[in-house]
Amino acid sequence: MTSTTTGRPTEPGDSEESGSPEAVAVAPAERAGDPFDRDDLPTPRGATRALLVSLLRPLRGRVVVAALFLLIQQAAVQAGPLLVAYAIDSGVPAFRDEDYGPLIAVALGYALCSAGAGAMQYAFIKASARVNQDVLLDLRGRIFRHAQALSVDFHERYTSGRLISRSTTDVESLRELLSEGLQELIGVVLSFVSISLMLLWLDFGTGAVAVLSFVPLYLLVRLYQRRAAVIFASRSTAIAAVIVKFAETMNGIRPVRAFRREPVNDEVFRKLNHEHRRTNGDAMLENARYVVGSRLVANTAVAGIVLWGAYRVASGSLALGVLAAMVLYLRRLYDPIDRLSMFLNSYQSAAASLEKIAGLLAQTPTVPEALEPRELPASVDEHPGREVVFDGVRFAYRTGGEVLPRFDLTIPAGQTVAVVGSTGAGKSTLAKLLARFYDPTEGRVLLDGTDLRDLATPELRRGVVMVTQEAFLFSGTVAENIAIGSPDATRAEIEQAAKAIGAHDFIAGLPDGYDTDVRKRGGRISAGQRQLVAFARALLANPAVLILDEATSSLDIPGERAVQRAMDTVLHGRTAVVIAHRLSTVEIADRVLVMEHGRIVEDGAPAELIGGTGRFAGLHRAWRESLA
Repeated sequence: MTSTTTGRPTEPGDSEESGSPEAVAVAPAERAGDPFDRDDLPTPRGATRALLVSLLRPLRGRVVVAALFLLIQQAAVQAGPLLVAYAIDSGVPAFRDEDYGPLIAVALGYALCSAGAGAMQYAFIKASARVNQDVLLDLRGRIFRHAQALSVDFHERYTSGRLISRSTTDVESLRELLSEGLQELIGVVLSFVSISLMLLWLDFGTGAVAVLSFVPLYLLVRLYQRRAAVIFASRSTAIAAVIVKFAETMNGIRPVRAFRREPVNDEVFRKLNHEHRRTNGDAMLENARYVVGSRLVANTAVAGIVLWGAYRVASGSLALGVLAAMVLYLRRLYDPIDRLSMFLNSYQSAAASLEKIAGLLAQTPTVPEALEPRELPASVDEHPGREVVFDGVRFAYRTGGEVLPRFDLTIPAGQTVAVVGSTGAGKSTLAKLLARFYDPTEGRVLLDGTDLRDLATPELRRGVVMVTQEAFLFSGTVAENIAIGSPDATRAEIEQAAKAIGAHDFIAGLPDGYDTDVRKRGGRISAGQRQLVAFARALLANPAVLILDEATSSLDIPGERAVQRAMDTVLHGRTAVVIAHRLSTVEIADRVLVMEHGRIVEDGAPAELIGGTGRFAGLHRAWRESLA
């Protein structure tokens, strides 16, 4: 039926083999090139810019309006020094001649400019805030939807802590840039252009000297930008590492307490926390260097221009009002240079974060949707079961050797097949290929003659349901958790499913019955009770193929017997694949497969194999002796 293989490494996703990516036995040389071992995923060239453009394109009209408000605000602000110059050179002499009109006009003009600048500033903040929140809303939604769409192997290798960091810390970095940094940048750019033109218009020679002073400032900004890019990328990675460790520890708090891992975790977290502090310190130190350097250049330039301008005023070649206006313009230009560092901080942080988000969004599912989805053929028999065929299937995980060599298997519609074998035999891999959590490396998995890759996901999920060893419950009521696969189910149907599986009595005994909130991960009820809820959920979904992957492992003996009594009803007419370590589960099967190293070494009815001399007979005798 299959060829042999020379062993295989432990793989993520096989519940009998490994429970987490950390347990994967992969050579260091292999792991060194694995992007999942780093905090940041590879980002295709241009993906970051394309992401930003796609976020802003639907809002371009509001972006233009917000920019127009800021442009008018800057025009009102930059009119101030001109009014001061006019007041000094024209208003004061007229006032001496008892002509108060020019000074009154200047006062009114200044008041109008101040009021207009304030009104435009308010309008800009309001418009930009709406744009910012819409961008962040869209981005968070994209991350959540894309993370759900990615295949199981991605989530087994990329930790949930990193996903949390992408959707919280990294999105927050972008929020700071959009809400604060961009206004600062646009203001500095508009100030630079308008003030440069004003200085050249007021006095070309002095204005040219002032514009030339921007060259060392530009070089200083470029140097800061290059150095800060490295620092902020490291800081983003350090933040993510802290979040990952925190989330991992809290999710595994029970084994942490059971094995007294608190001191070790404290030490690891202390190192990560210190690294986070160090990268923050590097960022602040680099910012301090920039601020000191920019102020030195700005103050030197202002001092030189004031001295040169004073000499020219004394010689009569420059009006005093013009010099005053130029000094005011220079201060207005150089003052934001300090604040520009805050923008550059936000920019570098946001750029690093956006690149990480773009890298995440660039990941494609390894189990893609069918390009031309097909529907399953109508069932011709009265039972809901469907035929399952593994046709020339080979499979290897990305991080290791071949798990299944050439594998062929046919399960007739309505048959219950139990799969047993030692740890690492590939039992759970077989189940996950049937559930299409993975696609075969070669060959096909067929459901009533239709390749699973040709089925739309909703059609596949209606046909195949898997109950895993970890009965995961979501926050919400018991009824809501049972109805996850059948959201339109009535309360009567929910209760009927619970009664069939033997869960009704314990649910009715909860404080609010079926309306009891099970809380995070179903922590309000026991592991065995969670498993019963998972069975009721599967029964209500009414699948054609039911996969039970160590699904009774969390049950005590009475609970397991209750489930076994209900299984005749649950599995009646359905095609079922039961992955089992407890051989008591095998008794309900029509057929038993014994697997070793990814191949079937025994295949037959339970009674036939028990009466023989093969591996299953030995396993069964050992199990019976353990019960004695």
